[in-house]
Amino acid sequence: MPANSPASPPHHPARLTLPFASTYNQDVPKGSRNALWVCLAGALIFFAGIRSASSQSQSPAPPPSSDQTTPPAAAPQNPPAPSNPNPSKQTPIISITTGAVHLVATVADRHHNLVKDLDQNDFKVFEDDQQQKITFFGRETNLPLRIAVLLDTSNSIRPRLKFEQEAAIDFLSNVIRRGKDQAFLMTFDNEPEVIQDYTDNVDILSRAIESQRAGGGTALRDAIYLATAKLAKAPLPPPPDLQIRRVMVVISDGDDNLSDHSKSETLESVERGEVAIYSISTSTDWLAVDSDQPKKYMKTPGDQVLEEFADLSGGRVFFPYKVDDLEESFQDIGTELRSQYFVAYAPTNGDFNGRYRKIRVEVDRKGLIVRTRKGYYAVAPGAAGGSGGQ
Repeated sequence: MPANSPASPPHHPARLTLPFASTYNQDVPKGSRNALWVCLAGALIFFAGIRSASSQSQSPAPPPSSDQTTPPAAAPQNPPAPSNPNPSKQTPIISITTGAVHLVATVADRHHNLVKDLDQNDFKVFEDDQQQKITFFGRETNLPLRIAVLLDTSNSIRPRLKFEQEAAIDFLSNVIRRGKDQAFLMTFDNEPEVIQDYTDNVDILSRAIESQRAGGGTALRDAIYLATAKLAKAPLPPPPDLQIRRVMVVISDGDDNLSDHSKSETLESVERGEVAIYSISTSTDWLAVDSDQPKKYMKTPGDQVLEEFADLSGGRVFFPYKVDDLEESFQDIGTELRSQYFVAYAPTNGDFNGRYRKIRVEVDRKGLIVRTRKGYYAVAPGAAGGSGGQ
């Protein structure tokens, strides 16, 4: 959550009265006044020349015109940092050193059963509808996880907070591998706050989760935006294994009444940050419970927001009703994170102009659904952005 002193008298600079002013030089002979005129004029010209030369020597060279292309080798070694009047509005992006686009894909049937026996020949990757050549393929990726757990602690979820806490702790206990994976806890009500920083110690995370209480409004978009920025700077494992999987688990009803960031701005940050979002809705509105598997027969506006973030990032949204359903949702997330495919390709379009490119992944088997991120921003390798691994 983010002595007055008495006013000083106004300061007037000293006024300089020149020697030839008639006001104070009534007794100076006419010839002397003429000599003084000449001396003063010469002095003014002399000092004006010094000042002009000094300002020319200190002025920086003019910048090149906007249509001038400067090769990288000609760039200054220590360029000045760009001005940024509002650093909190920077879009989180990831830097890479290769031109490969990395995808983590989940394949399931229509009943959400994971399909784990596909190989590289079963996959086709398209970028802007142009098929790409897969350069790397891995099954059941074992990448280190960096997990952001976002817990809605606003007043609207007060009745369900207790078993949300228990399910989140159970999830982290089953997913976090000591010495390999790390997670941090962020809560959000009136504003987002990091309660526990990155750690692989589940006991520390559990105590932080258990200590939370509900109350206040909801700043969901701000929380997702800031968590994405924190995931973009997640600690990397020691070389040579520098790839990590960035995951966000959002537990909320999806409503938002206090965020400063717009939905489009937050969605872009997620795409640039290459974060997979798994949303767990706490809303029980429009939920049919007359069967063994409660289902939403109408999604609330908040549900739709959670679904949109999950779909864009290649994650998934869950609509649990009771404690057992919530625990099952967390278990499904943990199982999915260990049952995915890691795919990489080098784009045939070598024009890294920073524009957004759409990605589509297909498999040859009928009736299967592939979930992965929908695209990326084509930033040059090694620049402030890129298409790093998830």
